[in-house]
Amino acid sequence: MQDYEKLGAFYLGKRYDLKKKSLKEEVILYDSKDLTTHAVIIGMTGSGKTGLGIGMLEEAAMDKVPVIAIDPKGDLGNILLTFPDLAASDFEPWVNPREAEKKGKSVSEYAAGQAGLWEKGLGEWGQGKARIKRFRDLVDLAIYTPGSSAGLPVSVLKSFNAPGPAVRNDMDLYRERIQATATGILALMGEDADPITSREHILISNLLDHYWGQDRNLDVAGLITAIQNPPVDRIGVMDLESFYPSKDRFKLAMQLNNLLAAPGFESWMEGEPLDAGKLLYTESGKPRISVMSIAHLSDPERMFFVTMLLNEIISWMRAQPGTSSLRAILYMDEIFGYMPPTANPPSKNLFLTLLKQARAYGLGLVLATQNPVDLDYKGLSNTGTWFIGRLQTERDKMRVMEGLEGATAGGKFDKQAMERTIAGLGKRVFLLHNVHENEAVVFNTRWAMSYLPGPFTREQIKRLMKDRKAAAPAPAVNVMPQATAAKAQQNAADSSPPPLPPSLDQYFIPASRPAGEGERLVYFPLVIAASDVGYSSARYNVNTEKRFGLVCEVDDGPVPVEWDNAETLEMDFDQLDAGPEDEAEYSELPSAAGKVKNYAKWEKLLKRWLRANKTLTLYKSESFKITSELGESEGEFRARLQQFAAEKRDEKVAALRKRYASKTRTLENRLLRAQQRIEREQEQSKQRKLDTAISFGTAILGAVLGRKKLSTTSASRVGTAVKSAGRMRKEAQDIEQAKETEAAVQEEMQTLEKQLQREIELLDTNFDAQNEELKEIVVKPRTTDVHIHFVGLGWAPHYQDKKGRLHAAWS
Repeated sequence: MQDYEKLGAFYLGKRYDLKKKSLKEEVILYDSKDLTTHAVIIGMTGSGKTGLGIGMLEEAAMDKVPVIAIDPKGDLGNILLTFPDLAASDFEPWVNPREAEKKGKSVSEYAAGQAGLWEKGLGEWGQGKARIKRFRDLVDLAIYTPGSSAGLPVSVLKSFNAPGPAVRNDMDLYRERIQATATGILALMGEDADPITSREHILISNLLDHYWGQDRNLDVAGLITAIQNPPVDRIGVMDLESFYPSKDRFKLAMQLNNLLAAPGFESWMEGEPLDAGKLLYTESGKPRISVMSIAHLSDPERMFFVTMLLNEIISWMRAQPGTSSLRAILYMDEIFGYMPPTANPPSKNLFLTLLKQARAYGLGLVLATQNPVDLDYKGLSNTGTWFIGRLQTERDKMRVMEGLEGATAGGKFDKQAMERTIAGLGKRVFLLHNVHENEAVVFNTRWAMSYLPGPFTREQIKRLMKDRKAAAPAPAVNVMPQATAAKAQQNAADSSPPPLPPSLDQYFIPASRPAGEGERLVYFPLVIAASDVGYSSARYNVNTEKRFGLVCEVDDGPVPVEWDNAETLEMDFDQLDAGPEDEAEYSELPSAAGKVKNYAKWEKLLKRWLRANKTLTLYKSESFKITSELGESEGEFRARLQQFAAEKRDEKVAALRKRYASKTRTLENRLLRAQQRIEREQEQSKQRKLDTAISFGTAILGAVLGRKKLSTTSASRVGTAVKSAGRMRKEAQDIEQAKETEAAVQEEMQTLEKQLQREIELLDTNFDAQNEELKEIVVKPRTTDVHIHFVGLGWAPHYQDKKGRLHAAWS
């Protein structure tokens, strides 16, 4: 582990001398904490922008910081091509055969050459196999392909989940979310809808507000039904029929239904739910780099997905506690079209919201573009870090200069010097302007650990994610047990409900969507139960209650109901219908389910089962003496521990920085004065370059102090003061004495640096939450704290299609 990794610094490259066109040995480090004020990367095609971006993501992984990376071009998936052995066989599947042919080599020969090139390049930049292995060990890597099965699928349209309380309680944010979601849905349908004048937009917005205001999720089928039969009577002051007649609403519902019925569109409904927390961390709490590849999508589909993703990220962000340390990164590889200067696509306000608010939650945005003209620089005025690479046209340079000048408002900005610097940038050479540092710096990006063959095709993504998809657990869906389904195929459903005792309570689960063409609604019997379970522990400050909804299959065997086989029913039990839908049919009822006395027995068994199986588990970290919160999973707790460790690390580094900055500044002033005396006596140049005169020459001090050391301007002022004092005293300085002073100060500097090195070695900043041994604390409910609301006969709706296949119609 490198020293700068212990300090949370990103290794970006080495300083570059533009005049001499040569690389210097000074390592350029970037404090991860500075990324909470966001960054923008601007550079033309071929500038090395993608390499810089992937390098930053690699460094984030080394610091255990998770990333969601939106990839419109297909380049970012290259980060998965990190090979700890650097073996030619690892490179061979990913090299370009055409490039091999051009060089007159076989694919295997070319792969061997690329492997050797990468090993040599990494070695020249102080990296090797061990660092690649550490990278792969520290982070989980995945490529998601919304609307495609090439990579990991992600379900975007299955459900429009209600935002959490943090968003609903912020009226501006809540309205933005409704507006952006409605705009995204209509954009996917090919409608360029204005939120003020479009009745389609206004209707969908009102429907979302109605359901979300009640903390209810809305799936696509439910939205189609709600458009046809809205749960509201008025829109504004007008009655619904006057505002949007039912005939026109039916056309809108059919338009959305036809979109869903289009070939291939089912892929938008498949895969993991769109969940920012799960994109950032695995179930075990391991940090992830989730690449959201959208190169295969049309422009409306891209806008829809980015809008939905940003909405989800904002909801996740607002649920996090505040922090000044970097918690996560949102990376966008090409911002063009999503944050333009004049137009107002649904993504723009969401990006502006994140740029304004994300800092408080430790979420850093990195926005990259090769189109600097079409960018809202006013929105980027609060961006703290600018990486500027080679630019193509004078117009590009002018726009970047305007944006950079706006970002440094209130600070010193030498426009002419900046223009000269930008004009001299070449491939892989960038200007780093960071508001947290006293000076800008030109650097050459380091060699990426990832192999960079260029944009992935869908076939390449499919190959890369094949094993991962095979290992992925199937998504949880509500389906009938196989035995019940087989029985249902054999037995015809009855159009009349079975005769039951009046005292037997029945509950009908509402269908989540209307019947499709040729489908018939069939109810299947289940035992349904609702209960509240209380937990209390004074020692661990626990006093809470959880509601459990369960459904369980019934059969006529010796044990008709086995609660171990029950499934969780996530719904508001006030939504249970008092009666069935019209024209519904009923599957055969097991005889045990028709006897009232059995339900009392099943209730007793349920109470015993809940007490034994629905315990509350907390986790405790012995390293930090922290206990998990209620409802926090082990993975979520480990992720929180990692963030806590990062915050403690940043506090220690800040203390080191504060202590050593003053000591260093004092020594630098003394050294400068001694050198000024020598110069005057020897009648040498009036001012020497400070970076060569008083540089410590190592990366470690830069990691602690950054570029906050004495600037050349300050050096000039000190030198002038020394000369003025010399003229007043009119005393000649002995050159030997001055040299002795210089040598003494340099020796003190070396001693100070060694002392700093020892303190850094003693810093315990290598905490890895994945390896932390957690103590499990189990809180069991008492018998008196288990309250059963009801155990009754439930009817679960399913649709049977023309071929006799059954599909669950409840969620």
